[in-house]
Amino acid sequence: MKLKILMALLRKEVILMRRNPIIPKIIFVMPLMVMLVIPLVANLDVKNVEVTVVDNDRTPLSRRIIADMEASDFLRVRDICSTHDRAMITVEKGDADVVLTIPDDFMKEVASHTSRIDVEANGVNATKGMLGSQYVAQSVMHTVSRWMEENGVRMSGEDISVINRYNPTLDFRNYMIPALMVVLLIIICGFLPALNLVGEKETGTIEAMNVTPVSRLIFVLSKLIPFWIIGIIVVTVGITVGWAVYGLVPQGNILTIYLATILFSFVMSGFGVAIANRSSTMLQSIFVMFAFIMIFQLMSGLFTPIGSMPRWAQYLTYAIPPRYFIEIMRSVYLKGTLLGELFPQFLALLGFAAAFFSVAALTYRKQS
Repeated sequence: MKLKILMALLRKEVILMRRNPIIPKIIFVMPLMVMLVIPLVANLDVKNVEVTVVDNDRTPLSRRIIADMEASDFLRVRDICSTHDRAMITVEKGDADVVLTIPDDFMKEVASHTSRIDVEANGVNATKGMLGSQYVAQSVMHTVSRWMEENGVRMSGEDISVINRYNPTLDFRNYMIPALMVVLLIIICGFLPALNLVGEKETGTIEAMNVTPVSRLIFVLSKLIPFWIIGIIVVTVGITVGWAVYGLVPQGNILTIYLATILFSFVMSGFGVAIANRSSTMLQSIFVMFAFIMIFQLMSGLFTPIGSMPRWAQYLTYAIPPRYFIEIMRSVYLKGTLLGELFPQFLALLGFAAAFFSVAALTYRKQS
């Protein structure tokens, strides 16, 4: 009997979703827009670093340094100045991110291993200035090492080999795409169920349901199960778009991703129901959910690495459920981490799901 009641309520929910002018668009259009657009625009890769060069050496080596920078995909030589003061004017105007000063007799000093070169960064944009100066320094070192090798000059020290594990191209999209599915699940499985429940409060239809013999569990499940299924579909769409458009495929077991998706859907739906139980109007639930979503996005490691946060903020992130899902997604996608190695993250999600469902069950009342 309970199963028949649940199936009847599920059919009712599907019909209401199909008739709603907004929810179908959010469910089907938003995942495609997020996965197709955000990886292209939300990109922290630093490109097109504007470089002003002060060439005091004027030798074949200095000209080759400039030419190699012009040929780079990340660097652009903005101007070649005769004095340092003129170069600093381009920085003050915001036209240059880095100033490279090649001193007098630089080519002779390279041969005698006493060379020194100055790289100055525009600190207004700290990220671009810092990374840009590193790009310039690496470009100069690469050119000088090739020139010394071609001219039979013995190189001092040992060569350094740099290998980028898990993300060899250092493409920021590979870092972002797995985490974007977290944002979609927060909205689909947390935000929308809360609005659905509060919407029934505003229209008064929930009062008619409360006077029926339908139990609280059956009623809440009928509200959440459709969004759990949609969450799995959304993750499937995200995985497909990541593979078809960006060539990114999970290195680990895809079943681990789906297991984490199910647990995180439970977490966010329980959280959404708890918010809806304490909200009287849809506007009130929107403001509360939006506040928590902002905290989830800023402190979960989605955009800012947790290791770069202050120590006290790093401790607070242990109370942020999306943190654990993001760690699972990135580990499975980029490292191919096994399920057993992610046991602490799965255990944390299970604990959050149990806690939020308990709060949702205790705060839901059929009678006021």
